[in-house]
Amino acid sequence: MENQTGSEPKFKTKTSAHAEPALMELFLDGIRDIYWAENHLVKSLPKMISAASSTELSKAIENHLTETKEHVSRLEEIFDLLNEKAIAKKCDAMEGIAKEAEGIVESTDEGTATRDVGIILASQKVEHYEIATYGGLTQLAKTLGLDDVAEILYLTLTEEKKADELLTEIAENEVNYKASEEA
Repeated sequence: MENQTGSEPKFKTKTSAHAEPALMELFLDGIRDIYWAENHLVKSLPKMISAASSTELSKAIENHLTETKEHVSRLEEIFDLLNEKAIAKKCDAMEGIAKEAEGIVESTDEGTATRDVGIILASQKVEHYEIATYGGLTQLAKTLGLDDVAEILYLTLTEEKKADELLTEIAENEVNYKASEEA
């Protein structure tokens, strides 16, 4: 069967005994991608904290910023466990989600619950991307027999799910209601 794109696949299955299997290469690429994404969030979350008017929302994002810094440390631990250098690969998805979040802040009035709703929506897009990534990487680590790495990834996955649930709670119990009353 001929390749329809006309380009060579990035992750080729190799037959050499010393070559990394394609699945391991794909896994490492995913780790490098989420490493970039988490580092990018460390820089962009403070902007969301200062843009939020809800104290509960600001506090939730501040707590998640602390967790995100821990996620970066865990990924560095994973690189060490894999005997790989901690190298980030630009994550186009996270860059796009972060730009969208900035656009929401810029297009909403300061101090409004409507802006807070937008921040929650943007934050949940981030969380859902991270949940998908960490879920997939956890399963890949298990498949590759990297159980210690899978445990670390699963811990982060659990925290990302909790952050998403907290954002939903804040939206349902406070912010969405306030925003519905704004003119």
